Amino acid sequence: MRFTIALSAFIALSASTALASGFPVTVKSCDREVTFEAAPKRAISQDVNLTDMMLALDLTGSMAGVSGISGWYKMDEEMKAKLGDLPEIAPQYPTKEVLLEADADLFFAGWNYGMKVGGEVTPETLEPFGIKVYELTESCIHIMKKDKSSMEDMYTDILNLGRIFGVSEKAEALVEGYRKEIAEATASVPEGTQPLNVFVYDSGEEKPFTAGRFGMPTALIEAAGGVNIMEDVETSWTEVGWEPVIERNPEVVVIVDYGEVTAEQKIAYMRDNPAFKDIPAVKNNRFVVLPYVEATPGPRNINAVKTLADAFQRSTQ
Repeated sequence: MRFTIALSAFIALSASTALASGFPVTVKSCDREVTFEAAPKRAISQDVNLTDMMLALDLTGSMAGVSGISGWYKMDEEMKAKLGDLPEIAPQYPTKEVLLEADADLFFAGWNYGMKVGGEVTPETLEPFGIKVYELTESCIHIMKKDKSSMEDMYTDILNLGRIFGVSEKAEALVEGYRKEIAEATASVPEGTQPLNVFVYDSGEEKPFTAGRFGMPTALIEAAGGVNIMEDVETSWTEVGWEPVIERNPEVVVIVDYGEVTAEQKIAYMRDNPAFKDIPAVKNNRFVVLPYVEATPGPRNINAVKTLADAFQRSTQ
């Protein structure tokens, strides 16, 4: 009898504790709903920008490591310091076995950000092993229909991570601050100003790799008062031909800076190619460089919008 009463009291206490902490919580992840009975304790974040979201919420104590950074990008000193001794479990795409060895309980990744449609590592393949997946909102276009990319995509991820890890107040404060910063950065843009035509040059010489309608740069450019000339391309990131770039006459070119080919080399390629000599952006030397971590969804999108807004305003003076 005493045991039964004690057990009942324990269950009631556990339930009340969970309720007080805000758990369980259910969040929307692309076309799925994912329920968390408690905050993850051994999360793995994929890619430098997703890791930056985790760091913005001070979640290193709930992480087992990171993946997908050193194989492509150089980590800045600020990020290194914040990560401390957290290991990188894979330089590019982690395998299922690597995630299991890390004893991960959450994989924060996206489609083409650590996961591939039909690949070895997906929400479905990890579920039997108790590893939950939260998918980057921008990447959902690869498995479902979604609205055009906007700043709300990044805000949604920050707020959902706040709920998943039980730090909603911090997440809400961050997003409120981001909204204010964006409003201040774009307040000086006169209403009725014709948006500048902007081309995003990520990489590639024979065919450029760029951002389409559902890529984060479209949202950044729009927030700063421009328009992505590839906004009609119905994907996030993809290859296009140079012909439509030339035909659409961009007034500004945004260079995504990462990898072995430097931003300076990408700019030089466009400047030195006779095919591009009549493009206004090339003629007027209107190139804007954004680090990869600013051009993809994450907290540094705020600085990207500020950089773009400033560059766009200077381009119209």
